[in-house]
Amino acid sequence: MNPKTEHAMWDSPNGAVEVSIDRPTENLRGLAVIAHPHPLFGGTKDNKVVQTIARAFLQLGYLTLRFNFRGVGQSAGVHDHGQGERADMVFLTQKAHQDLLPEELKKTPVALAGFSFGAFVCSHAAIELNQLGFRVGKLALVGTATSRFEVAPVPSNTLVIHGEVDDTVPLKTVLDWARPQDLPVLVMPGVEHFFHGKLPTLKETLVRYYPS
Repeated sequence: MNPKTEHAMWDSPNGAVEVSIDRPTENLRGLAVIAHPHPLFGGTKDNKVVQTIARAFLQLGYLTLRFNFRGVGQSAGVHDHGQGERADMVFLTQKAHQDLLPEELKKTPVALAGFSFGAFVCSHAAIELNQLGFRVGKLALVGTATSRFEVAPVPSNTLVIHGEVDDTVPLKTVLDWARPQDLPVLVMPGVEHFFHGKLPTLKETLVRYYPS
């Protein structure tokens, strides 16, 4: 992502996990963990949308953690259709919060974000973390894969961003998921699933929604 990105292998209950960490140069305010799109369709922690989300949170002062789901890159294991991936995200979020943040920020809520399949995983990880007594604050879901997976309900302050002409996950399915929750959806006109040519706008939208 940038020359200062830290790359490491972390141990987890499922084996080694490949992670990338970026730290703000000043005014650290917390941790953001970002999940990538579907592993069986080329999704990795280095996906351009995932990196864009990370850059937005980095600009806001968050230490960001991206990671490869099991079976991707050097991460151990095999694809588990969202169940094991949720467990990975929960474990890594807790570990990063404990190991990477200074003591004075240990009580700050963590921010979670995900793109496509990663947004689906993120929605369930947020619920589990809250059930474990771990505070989840900001939640950002981009290109949420509502047409392919059972995305969990999310808090009313969740930022949901979707492309108007997404041909991978039709906008209608996102609206159908959001409607019973009375949840706003931010629609980017003329944008498809991978936000081609619109990544700067995506970054600016995240930064505006989550002001420093």
